[in-house]
Amino acid sequence: MSTHIAVFSLGGTIAMTPGAEGGGAVPTLSGDQLLATVPGLAELDVKIEAIDFRRLPGASLSFDDLRDLAAAIHDSDADGVVVTQGTDSIEETAYLLDLLHTGQVPVVVTGAMRNAALAGPDGPANVLAAIQVAADPAARELGCLVVFADEIHAASRVRKTHSTSVTTFASPNGGAVGHVVEGRPRFLSGPRERVTVRLPAQVRFARVALVTATLGDDGEILRPLVNGCEGLVVAAMGVGHVPAAYLDALTFLAERMPVVLTSRTRAGSVLTHTYGYSGSESDLLDRGLINAGFLHPYKARILLTALLTAGASRSEIEEAFTRAGDARA
Repeated sequence: MSTHIAVFSLGGTIAMTPGAEGGGAVPTLSGDQLLATVPGLAELDVKIEAIDFRRLPGASLSFDDLRDLAAAIHDSDADGVVVTQGTDSIEETAYLLDLLHTGQVPVVVTGAMRNAALAGPDGPANVLAAIQVAADPAARELGCLVVFADEIHAASRVRKTHSTSVTTFASPNGGAVGHVVEGRPRFLSGPRERVTVRLPAQVRFARVALVTATLGDDGEILRPLVNGCEGLVVAAMGVGHVPAAYLDALTFLAERMPVVLTSRTRAGSVLTHTYGYSGSESDLLDRGLINAGFLHPYKARILLTALLTAGASRSEIEEAFTRAGDARA
């Protein structure tokens, strides 16, 4: 019996064509139309089901869209799932799907940097590789993966690193978990521990802010967050440092909501006790901030949003970030 692969189309560049009278690209292609552009599908021993789920730019997808998608994936009887969407938000949407996906079925997210009307569109090759990964038994129990340019990335690590390059996706902490070689997925890393979150149905998503520490910032941007948010992620300088002007506001906020400490750098971890001055990582952790370890600020915001929406306690939030921020995650 052939493997059943469900392809959920959400829109994005991969589904775009030029607008009327030479206008900019807009999402127009259905899932079936997108699959019709992919060579080599007939040679695969797979049954492909195309599902038009959304037709939106990647930047316009919402938490509710992803919760609905996770529910649809859960209800599907497919042996593997592929999600096509805009690349602008893949590093965030893939991680949210990873958190919400509690089954063993592979979920693979892909997209394109060049729309179908441009020379050398990368969408067809990415879709073919994503289907090959989703159909492979070795991808089971790995949660959500991102497949792009024949590389396989863990959703918890992958980043969009270039605004236009077709090799934009990379995993700075640890690298790709595998490659697609001659049509076959080859995994370099074994199964990893995953953090998953079960969300109540139809509950409003918690509002979590992300603030990046910058040179000379006086911290005034933090004060309005007291009444507007339920959680905060701070993208600190270096290994977890902020301007001294932040300290009063961060101390006040950390007494009232979870405040997660991350690094704004491209790779590496927040430290715990190397520096000891006011505004250093040890000072901030002593003030009640939660260490995100290797977790990137965008992913930390996704995780904190999911945990708060699920009603997690302070200790549960700390434990989840300890696990998710581990270098092996």
